[in-house]
Amino acid sequence: MIQSMNHFTVLSDDLERTLQFYAALGLSPGPRPPFDFPGAWLYAGGRPILHVVAGRDLPAQRAGVLDHMAFSATGLKNVRSRLDAMGVAYDLRHLEGAQSWQLFCHDPSGAKVELDFEASESA
Repeated sequence: MIQSMNHFTVLSDDLERTLQFYAALGLSPGPRPPFDFPGAWLYAGGRPILHVVAGRDLPAQRAGVLDHMAFSATGLKNVRSRLDAMGVAYDLRHLEGAQSWQLFCHDPSGAKVELDFEASESA
């Protein structure tokens, strides 16, 4: 039986830019097995939660059947500043019923990313 999410894998045609994007969101590169293709494992809380694979052709429809990946996050103002500095467009929504902020953006390869912040954070 499934107990939790282990990781997501995204394909990238610009590994360095993709790593910079996710570093701006707070993920850190860490140990990765010696695969025979380029890529990186990105960590949060000591766990490798995002695997980036490079060196492959990207599908014509970048998002495929996976609509988006969502992360719990903190530091909404800081994240917005970092995305603004990188010129990354985003959509910020305040969900009254859910008592949270949702920030949607796309990584350099087109993967849709959602960051969920507590409602108590100021925009």
